[in-house]
Amino acid sequence: MCRTPYGAGRDEHDPFVFKGIMKLNPQSTVFVFPGQGSQAVGMGKELAETYPAAKEIFDRADSLLGFSLSQLMWEGPAEELNETINTQPALYVHSIAAWRTFTLHYPDFRPATVAGHSLGELSALTASGALSFEDGLKLVRTRGELMKRAGELNPGGMAAILGVDIPTLDKVCADASTTEEIVQVANDNCPGQVVISGHKPALERAMAGAKAAGAKRALALAVSIAAHSPLMASIQEDWNAAVDACAMNTPQIPVVGNVHARPMLTADEFRADIKAQMQSRVRWTESVQWMRRNGIQAYVETGSGEVLLGMIKRIDPTAARHLLGAPKDFVALKE
Repeated sequence: MCRTPYGAGRDEHDPFVFKGIMKLNPQSTVFVFPGQGSQAVGMGKELAETYPAAKEIFDRADSLLGFSLSQLMWEGPAEELNETINTQPALYVHSIAAWRTFTLHYPDFRPATVAGHSLGELSALTASGALSFEDGLKLVRTRGELMKRAGELNPGGMAAILGVDIPTLDKVCADASTTEEIVQVANDNCPGQVVISGHKPALERAMAGAKAAGAKRALALAVSIAAHSPLMASIQEDWNAAVDACAMNTPQIPVVGNVHARPMLTADEFRADIKAQMQSRVRWTESVQWMRRNGIQAYVETGSGEVLLGMIKRIDPTAARHLLGAPKDFVALKE
């Protein structure tokens, strides 16, 4: 790990030397970390080319995994990057590379909290200091492998539903489910955008039910797994064991968890949340609402894409939103 801020001793006119006053107020800022769906070929390449601290994270990941994840991230092919066993570590590594670069340049900046969407919760735990980079990467890779296996053992599906509120969709899913075929809300992303997950026959019934209830769209997603649903039960025991095998520390920054949409401060809370998350709803809308009620006014999406910022705009349109995944984003954080 780089022990000195990159940029020390460089030409003061270099645009990538951090100086001056940053526009963010740590007491009202949260860093948020994306989950699957934010990946893209080329992710993190400019960051690694510009900042040695970021390059070091990518190099460490390649060494720990035993193959060049960075090459897959930067050159593709997209089909291979989009496989969940690769997507999950790719998103994690990019997020932590951006976060570490930020912390090296702003060592005194500590946001009020951090949060992550689904997979992104593990990135948030690492950013908080609760989970080491090495253990986090191992856990993320295992998560992808186990979820892939669950999809093979018990295939299911997921669908995006637009324009239906949560209470209505909960009823639709309950009506579409049977003892043998279950569908439920998987991701409460933002008002009007929800993902449901479960057995395909139940999923199809729920999609039809959602349209009958006034949904603007009900779109099946191109996945063969039913994340955040009981179809993950086949790998739950192995996932619990993997979580228990990782050391957890007291965080330096509170983490808002997906399962209860409340801040977590202890290792026991973290373990319980990321175990339960495998079959539970991602309460992103409620998480952002909680942060808004508790004084958060700015969100920094750390890593690949801006999917979370789009959701946050729907939940809290008054909040400031910033990206942090490429060199230009670091420059934009300056006044």
